[in-house]
Amino acid sequence: MIKVLAASAVALSALLTSFSALAAEHEVKMLNKGAEGMMVFEPSVVKVAPGDSVHFIATDKSHNVESIEGMIPAGATPFKGEMNKDLTVTFEQPGVYGVKCKPHYGMGMVGLVVVGEPTNKMDAAAVVQKGKAKQKFENLFTQLGG
Repeated sequence: MIKVLAASAVALSALLTSFSALAAEHEVKMLNKGAEGMMVFEPSVVKVAPGDSVHFIATDKSHNVESIEGMIPAGATPFKGEMNKDLTVTFEQPGVYGVKCKPHYGMGMVGLVVVGEPTNKMDAAAVVQKGKAKQKFENLFTQLGG
């Protein structure tokens, strides 16, 4: 019985390791100026699989990244990075995650992380936005289609 349990534990460990080996890390830069203009996440939309990580890189100073209330799937954990620091977030829960740079939100420094199927897309798109973030999110959700 103990040998069976030990063998099962080893098999489960190997299976979990193989899943984590399949996980990818994606990069998003926080920039003062990018291909899409001033104060941007580049890319502004990143599509990942559940279990993948996104490494938000503080390429330029005076930026952070944080999730936006109401724009993450049910059961997902909100996140908030520190100013001028990189942040790596592992996304387990499928859906759409809205992100912003707090100091430059009004200037439209926002983005989307789409994990697997965008199950909460309609709810996330319905969140009221301010300033240039409103137009930017309208454009980003249009890019997602559907």
